[in-house]
Amino acid sequence: MAGGCAHPRPAFDADRAFADLTAQTQFGPRVPGTEAHRRCAGWLAAQLASRADSVWEQAFVGVLPGTADSVAMVNIVARFVPQAKRRVLVGAHWDTRPYADMDPDSVKRTHSFPGANDGASGVAIALEIARALDSLPPPIGVDLVLFDGEDAGDYGRTPGLWCQGSSYYAAHLPAQYGWVIVIDMVGDKDLRLPQEAYSLRLARKLADRVWSTAAKLGETAFVQGRGPEVFDDHIPFLMRGIPAIDVIDIDYAFWHTADDAVDKCAPSSLGAVGRVLIETLYSE
Repeated sequence: MAGGCAHPRPAFDADRAFADLTAQTQFGPRVPGTEAHRRCAGWLAAQLASRADSVWEQAFVGVLPGTADSVAMVNIVARFVPQAKRRVLVGAHWDTRPYADMDPDSVKRTHSFPGANDGASGVAIALEIARALDSLPPPIGVDLVLFDGEDAGDYGRTPGLWCQGSSYYAAHLPAQYGWVIVIDMVGDKDLRLPQEAYSLRLARKLADRVWSTAAKLGETAFVQGRGPEVFDDHIPFLMRGIPAIDVIDIDYAFWHTADDAVDKCAPSSLGAVGRVLIETLYSE
């Protein structure tokens, strides 16, 4: 800014974000095609509409694993500072996996599950960032996008079912983005965030910037070092040449199990990621 003054930063309320995480799980599993999915979509759109300059729903048709039936899906997009020429995107998926196929109990593998960390955690942070952006406009344009159909894939049988919402969005971009940050599975009580391998290889400048910001803030959940490759909602943007990274703790003991519930998550983890994202957005 002129005169060398830093743009002020709004606060990130971790407890309020955790309340939003809990609220999502109370709808039940947000599996596309279900009533819980429909009701949660309406709630999310209303939460964002009260804060963003504009909110719109990008409807598309997806497919669930193990079926040949199409199902209605929707990305929810909230825009802040719409007049800004420079825009960035922060995204999270809001759907839950149709079944807990990684559960140690074979009976539970055909059941849906709460998705407290895998789905609700990233969305909770996005909702609290929306409050922050509303309270103090950032120096750049920001689109918060809640992707549908991220977790509707299967393993090695039907290609193209993972990350359906982000793939659709990236194929129909409403804006040009300087960078994209995806947050996923970031509510784990034992949060540990190495740099995801695709992010580090294909968008290293952005990845290093975010992790350097975390170090400056003293956020120890962000650890230096390469993590595993994760096919997540950042990949469709990388495929279009847009710098995109995935902030994710893939080493989560309750991943795709019936025990991915609120009691496995913590406000402190949401706060750590939220503060780093706020600092990243406002230091542009």
